[in-house]
Amino acid sequence: MPHLHIKEFKTIDFPKINNGVRFNFMANNVNHSDEKLISVSVDGDEFFLLVQDEENKHLLKSDKLTRPAAIFNVHKALLAYAELAGLEVLASNVPHSKKNMHLQEISALKSINYFASHFPTDKELRIEVGFGSGRHLLHQAINNPDLLFIGIEIHGPSIEQVLKQISIQKIENILILNYDARLFMELVPSNLVDKIYVHFPVPWDKKPHRRVISTTFIEEARRVLKVEGRLELRTDSENYYAYSYETFIAFPKTILHINKNRDIAISSKYEDRWKKMQKNIYDVSMINEEESEPLTIEGDFDFKEVRMPHDAILALHGTTNKFEDGFIHFERSYKLEDGVMLRLSMGSFDRPEHMYVLVNGNKASYFDNLPLQSRSNLRAHSYLNEVLHG
Repeated sequence: MPHLHIKEFKTIDFPKINNGVRFNFMANNVNHSDEKLISVSVDGDEFFLLVQDEENKHLLKSDKLTRPAAIFNVHKALLAYAELAGLEVLASNVPHSKKNMHLQEISALKSINYFASHFPTDKELRIEVGFGSGRHLLHQAINNPDLLFIGIEIHGPSIEQVLKQISIQKIENILILNYDARLFMELVPSNLVDKIYVHFPVPWDKKPHRRVISTTFIEEARRVLKVEGRLELRTDSENYYAYSYETFIAFPKTILHINKNRDIAISSKYEDRWKKMQKNIYDVSMINEEESEPLTIEGDFDFKEVRMPHDAILALHGTTNKFEDGFIHFERSYKLEDGVMLRLSMGSFDRPEHMYVLVNGNKASYFDNLPLQSRSNLRAHSYLNEVLHG
């Protein structure tokens, strides 16, 4: 993660602009005085920089929760703040190089709001979850120019690597999203997708709740797949294969194809490594045979008038409310110059979203994006709305 070690942190008068970066406001953690957040706007991205106090020095880096996919914008913001505030940098891993020419005009990188507002339905669609180096995704897109591919990944360097190749090779049928694929599936229209690829997912043997393949993910896959559409899992982990098989076969009706050490047209760098180690490769393909009902989720994330006093809002820190199939937890509280801010985890238990909520006067809003429009998120928002409304 890009960061600067600085001798002493210095604040500025907000808002300020430097080198095309706008610094909007600062939020001070109420319960941990060694943490601050700086709101940043740059090239269409909005995110926080995180300031943490350490012994005899300070750390300035991007906030993991709001970090944009375009890591160059984080570099730009860190250097711009350091220059504007006159910080003494002790150590840095932030390059001063200009933005890569192949990332100057990138239209393939989309936000979750893009898909939430107008999901592309004009082409046959395939989804790859966790594309890594992008070999398989790029190969499929190049060899199927009439299909649209959505690649989902949360690893920033992998995203930039694939975006460069999209630019260099002038590929026009890939959209890239930096987001949790388990949440993304909840907004895909029903009966739309031809194939879903899940190749070499992280096994998460010690944290199985973080696995991509789960009963809920399979349910969503069955809903979004066309009749005869496929969910294709490929893994080198015997534990993940056994777990996934048991999860698939637990459904009352299912069609599975199982293969061991099957060769495919293109392999990932991980697969090449596993084959050299003579590890077995397992394929589990689920074929959907039923048409699903259209996706209908009603509700919005508008806030009522905030009546709760700011001090009472800050006191929500550390509290949790659980409800059917979900929860809301108030993780952190912050003071602003003219308001307060909360950091929340909310939604379903196995795939929660983490959000910031700004409260200025009697108005509340999410920063920097709205939650995904899922049933569990809407229930959590409804609870939050009533709490703040008093």
